[in-house]
Amino acid sequence: MGEGAAPEVLALAKVVARLRSEVIDLEGIAATAAVVERAKGVLMARAGVSAEAAYEMLLDRAGVRGHTVLEECWIALGQVRPHPPPATDGPSPPTTAPTGDRKEPAGSAFSRRRYLVGRRDADAALRPLLARLAAGLTATHGGDDIAELLRSVFGGAAGVDAVMIYSLTAAGSLELTGHAGIGEALAERWRHVPPLSGVAAHEAIAGRRALWLEDPEQDARRYLLIGDPPDRWPARAWLPVPGDGPAKAAIGFLRARPGPFAADTRALLRQAARLCQGPLATPERPRDAADEGARDSAEVASVQRILEALVGSAILLTPLRSETGEVEDYRIDAAAPESVDVAGRRGKELVGRRILETYPTVAGTALWEGYLETLTTGTGYEGEPFTYEEVLSGVPHQSVYSVRASRLGDHLVVSWIRHDTSEREARRLADMQRLGNLGWAGWNLATDTITWSDQVYAIFDRDPREGPMSLEELPQHLLPDDLPSLGTAVQWLLREGEPIDQPFRIATVHGVRHLRIVAEAQTDADGTPVEVHGFFQDLSAQRAAELALLESERAVLLQRGMLQAERALAARLQDTLLPIPEQSLELAGLCIDVAYVPADRGINVGGDWYSAIELPDKSALFVVGDVAGHGLAAVGTMAQLRFTTKGMTVTGSALPDVLRRLNSLLLHTASDPAATATATMVMARYQPWDRRLIWVRAGHLPPLLIRGDRANFLDQPQGRLLGATFDASYGQAVLDLLPGDHLLLYTDGLVEEPGEDIEIGLERLAAATLRLLREGGGETLARTLAALCTSSRDDICVLDIHVPDAKETA
Repeated sequence: MGEGAAPEVLALAKVVARLRSEVIDLEGIAATAAVVERAKGVLMARAGVSAEAAYEMLLDRAGVRGHTVLEECWIALGQVRPHPPPATDGPSPPTTAPTGDRKEPAGSAFSRRRYLVGRRDADAALRPLLARLAAGLTATHGGDDIAELLRSVFGGAAGVDAVMIYSLTAAGSLELTGHAGIGEALAERWRHVPPLSGVAAHEAIAGRRALWLEDPEQDARRYLLIGDPPDRWPARAWLPVPGDGPAKAAIGFLRARPGPFAADTRALLRQAARLCQGPLATPERPRDAADEGARDSAEVASVQRILEALVGSAILLTPLRSETGEVEDYRIDAAAPESVDVAGRRGKELVGRRILETYPTVAGTALWEGYLETLTTGTGYEGEPFTYEEVLSGVPHQSVYSVRASRLGDHLVVSWIRHDTSEREARRLADMQRLGNLGWAGWNLATDTITWSDQVYAIFDRDPREGPMSLEELPQHLLPDDLPSLGTAVQWLLREGEPIDQPFRIATVHGVRHLRIVAEAQTDADGTPVEVHGFFQDLSAQRAAELALLESERAVLLQRGMLQAERALAARLQDTLLPIPEQSLELAGLCIDVAYVPADRGINVGGDWYSAIELPDKSALFVVGDVAGHGLAAVGTMAQLRFTTKGMTVTGSALPDVLRRLNSLLLHTASDPAATATATMVMARYQPWDRRLIWVRAGHLPPLLIRGDRANFLDQPQGRLLGATFDASYGQAVLDLLPGDHLLLYTDGLVEEPGEDIEIGLERLAAATLRLLREGGGETLARTLAALCTSSRDDICVLDIHVPDAKETA
């Protein structure tokens, strides 16, 4: 951390470092307190002495025999025999399971008995074994003796067949410091283990957590398994030996019989590893002298007497200074009885706590600066109301405080008022559960107490009068396919103490519900889960939306596939009906250039088409048409118009008559009158003997004539859209072509742009045609004009009719 860091930030860093070292001691105290209290109770009952006297007896015995107090406690407890059950004259009354419980096999993942801790029968069975171990440890000399003692004590009750003890060296490697039941050859092979990954003993020491290897096939893929063969011990447990600071040793309990370690066996082996702490532990580290600083007892005692008489929350803070004199933290040395903080700690429970340890987010705030100013200047501090948040049991708690501070010698007297927000928090929590369709749940494994919030009952569609559902009852509501995965998650949570996030489904009277459980376990100092809490969430609505979206996607993909197949078929039909020549054609003494470009958007084929044929009298017929719509229907209409037009003109029908009959054809062949096909068309008949062009139109754009250096659109004869009305009439026009003329027939895709007037597109076409002809592009005029439309939104069809001049025919 940089030298310029604020004092309170440096103080926080020191707090974290100190707490890490102290947590080892706290874990030891938490684990041994219950054992000491039970041993004191035994002596109180036997000797009829007080609790204090019983504790003195334990200390005296430990001193005389050279035992630790913990060892002496286990020896005292080991002498207690469980009382036999009281005799009864009649049959024993039946035991009843909670309402709705279903008995599960003892090995089932949903058997509650596998996970409960602190049972009296298990306690009674453990006492003699631990007492025997404690007594035996006093006579051991070295790791081999300890390993042999562990194997002999736990060989029957826990099925332990072999024991290995590894110690961590300064270089990070492992040394085998004790073994029993594995053979000298195997011990010599595994005596030194370098710091490699995949070594269970090393992982147990580094992670300070027990590893239970109960699946040989799966474990072999992750760890280096000791043994010859490696599956000699199908069940193994590696437990770190607790000590003052990081773990330095691990004990391996190896079993020749397969199967998981039961919950009581796990607890037994954890206690055994803790008992071995003394013989295997490293020397105790010296404590930080700053933590043991003396207090001004007289002054603090007098302030405490004053605070005892006060109403409300008030405390006495003593500044804790660094070597340079800067305030690093404050310690609570006295507290009024009614003092309550955000976590619910009261009165004397606050005494001895440090501000940054207990309320770390205060560092660097206006409150912290106010404390410093008051301590320095003596000016009283009265801050504005502020919100303080603390996370308790996974739920954030917020409270609003107003704080005042005054200097008293080298101390601060701090008082505060809490603006109660509990009702608002409860309402917000209820709203959050309702809006998120989730509810919290907890299970105390020591008391076998299950707690549900109201929303969990709604999620499981369960009457609150029936109470929370037990673990054995849960499989009755699960869908069979979800039993294995949820069972694995339950074991991971309740046996390994690892958090889970698992989806599953239940059957209710209202149908299948998709749920999710997110939970974590609280463990004791030995790593045994003692309580779990988390939440259930109903994801049925979300799942229904996901399924609906999936079905919609499938429908879209199916429709797209059908459209693509339709496009492919229409494209093949179009290619068959409308072949595009690769070069210009010669027809009736004319040069014909044809271009067709399909639209570059969408997946449907358009209805643009052309025809250029020689008639029996050596004249030529030219047609360009555009059928409204796309797809197979448009291609079918195009084929119908193309073949009918060709057939009628070949038989000598006049062009206006052809259009009238085509109009009637579209109107009479429509299966749905509201969906009659429509089309535009321009048709011309060229007589080579007099260069006369007779042409007609049906709602189509005018042909473009280029003669010399001028481009003009032809005046159009009368002619309505085909398929629009029965009373349509069609006229014709006559044009005498000259050598060098170009006449363009085209569809609207060549000139139309979205949002643009059609006249602008026509002018652009005329200008582009003149420019291309001046540049010498007359031979490929149609194809070049079509290529200029780089982003066509509609099909483009262009037919260039060119009368060669004398130079071109020479």
